[in-house]
Amino acid sequence: MTEARGSAAPPARHTPGTPCWVSLMVHGLAATQEFYGSLFGWEFVPGPQQLGPYVRALLGGQEVAGIGQLPPDRRLPVAWTPYLASDDIELTAETVRLCGGTVGVGPLDAGDAGRLVIGSDPAGAVFGVWQAAAHLGTSVAGVPGTPAWHELLTFETVSVAKFYETVFGYEEEPVGSADFDHVTLHVGGRPVAGLHGVGHTLPRDRGPHWMTYFEVADATDSTRLLTDLGGHVLRPPHDSPHGRVATVADPEGARFALIENPG
Repeated sequence: MTEARGSAAPPARHTPGTPCWVSLMVHGLAATQEFYGSLFGWEFVPGPQQLGPYVRALLGGQEVAGIGQLPPDRRLPVAWTPYLASDDIELTAETVRLCGGTVGVGPLDAGDAGRLVIGSDPAGAVFGVWQAAAHLGTSVAGVPGTPAWHELLTFETVSVAKFYETVFGYEEEPVGSADFDHVTLHVGGRPVAGLHGVGHTLPRDRGPHWMTYFEVADATDSTRLLTDLGGHVLRPPHDSPHGRVATVADPEGARFALIENPG
């Protein structure tokens, strides 16, 4: 993970390639709202229903994330998915295909909110693409309960980095270490996401996947609360160069991380 603390007021429109939204599809929508509402202090309002029941999470009246309902017959992995901003989603979708990725959903209109694509990179990690109209994406950052960072856990970074750079125009900053395979992706000189090659230590039941870090005031207190709410601690809070971090999962198994801002 790379330090990417932003201001509490991101730009009104997200620069192409910037993570602009994060969404979760679950089987139990009401129970999931109760879990994250208690954990992060989120409140919920209805969102676009093109893919089924969907709500937007608010923090202090500002949009943070989305949660949708999976169809009962779809046994898909329950996972947080980052959405990357695009000004031309048709071109982005075509470039994903040309670069060896897959487009599973879309381009699809989400009412007057914007247009979306759900795709996967050549290694199989799922991500979203969002072309904003009325809905610009996450509108608050840098406070507890908001996404702080997105990190791709994959087998190796070389080929995957080339894919994301070609599709989204990222600049990359590799870590020069023989035993640590990490690339930070930049937009306009600013770090926006990371790629971490972990080889065959990837969980067999997950494969390559994106991990969202949510900021919390106290990682130890938050993991204790998460456990009380029915979540699971996969790696307890530990010190990192960017603050105390814990890897956790919600009651349906969606993995994410909690990061305590050292400031």
